[in-house]
Amino acid sequence: MAYQKVTTTSYGSRLKNSLGGVGLGFVMIIAGIALLFWNEGRTVKTTRMLKEAQGVCAELGDINQLHSDLDGKMVHATGLATTDEVLSDDFFGVNANAIKLGRKVEYYQWVEHQSSQTRDKVGGGQETVTTYTYSKEWTSSPVNSSSFEDPQYKGIANDVLLQVADQSVQAKNVRFGAYRFPDGLIGQMNKRVPLNVELDPEYLAYLEKQMHSNWDVAESESFVHPTNNVIYVGLNPNSPRVGDVRVTFEKVLPGEVSILAKVVGDTFENFTAKNGYTLMSLEDGAVSADNMFQTERQSNKAMGWFLRILGILLIYLGFKNIFNILVTLLKVLPFLSNIANMGVNLVCGVLAFVIGLVVIAIAWIVYRPVLGIILLVVAGALIFFLAKKNKEKAAEVKAAAADAPVEVTVKPEDPAQ
Repeated sequence: MAYQKVTTTSYGSRLKNSLGGVGLGFVMIIAGIALLFWNEGRTVKTTRMLKEAQGVCAELGDINQLHSDLDGKMVHATGLATTDEVLSDDFFGVNANAIKLGRKVEYYQWVEHQSSQTRDKVGGGQETVTTYTYSKEWTSSPVNSSSFEDPQYKGIANDVLLQVADQSVQAKNVRFGAYRFPDGLIGQMNKRVPLNVELDPEYLAYLEKQMHSNWDVAESESFVHPTNNVIYVGLNPNSPRVGDVRVTFEKVLPGEVSILAKVVGDTFENFTAKNGYTLMSLEDGAVSADNMFQTERQSNKAMGWFLRILGILLIYLGFKNIFNILVTLLKVLPFLSNIANMGVNLVCGVLAFVIGLVVIAIAWIVYRPVLGIILLVVAGALIFFLAKKNKEKAAEVKAAAADAPVEVTVKPEDPAQ
């Protein structure tokens, strides 16, 4: 059964909140404009950096010998990344010869979900009905049930059999033929595979003893169940109960990789372009230099569009916060505020789009003048078109009012006069 909570906000409180949002709106507009301008510079500089890097990139060739003639040069190389290190999980004692070893911990817990429906009331007030529902789910951390809203679930038992944090360990010495990988390249190796778990029998017995000392169950019952790459802590992995814990292990194995980086002695570092932007990239498998640079360009393009949309959205929300006071003032009559809200949405959308275009155009004039001027002309044409359409509409309304027939009522004379 869902639990519902009804809250009411007065008209005065709504006006106060709307006024407070005006300042936030200006901050969001400024942040959006700054983000758009910075992003265009970032996109152009990254593009130029990639062009410069590709123009000087050389093939490293045989990675099993040092190439002193390429020291300090930007290179592309493909080869086997290996390590002799055995990585260990500090809690469960799981070991593996790997580039990386990680564990992910999940807890079976009661979880609260909420959904809200809001409606305006005549007079300007607002009523919000919040519905709370509860279910048992796997979560990334223990859930504090004391904050639940439903009295029936508030403080419900949400203990855990074992609490341990996620962990990731990384090899320090990774060889690439005659070369060594820096942390920046090791960190980019993320082709994870399951790590089958084999617990030391003595440690398994120790964990079982700890579980039985904390929880009242029969000695014949087992709490710890290692299966493949999962350690399940609970009585029955096929029927989870609140408090059970699931630990999943993964590893990154030595393997073939391709890199773009600058050679420095027997290792690598970031290539730094003339504009200060840097590049050091790794991909799994044998990937050509051209394909790696193409991937970098596509990533740069995708990030550019994402930040453009985010910047325009910030400007839109900023104007919404500013103009929301007008909508709130009309909340005394909800149908009027709904009409006003549609108008405000339209105006804010147009303003955000036009301002976004202008900012991007100005940024392009700074970073790539030809495209910037073209975009600025497009933005100006859009502003002119919208202004012209608005003027024509006003003229049509005025003409219609002037041409409308005027009814004149003549009062008949009184025959008696």
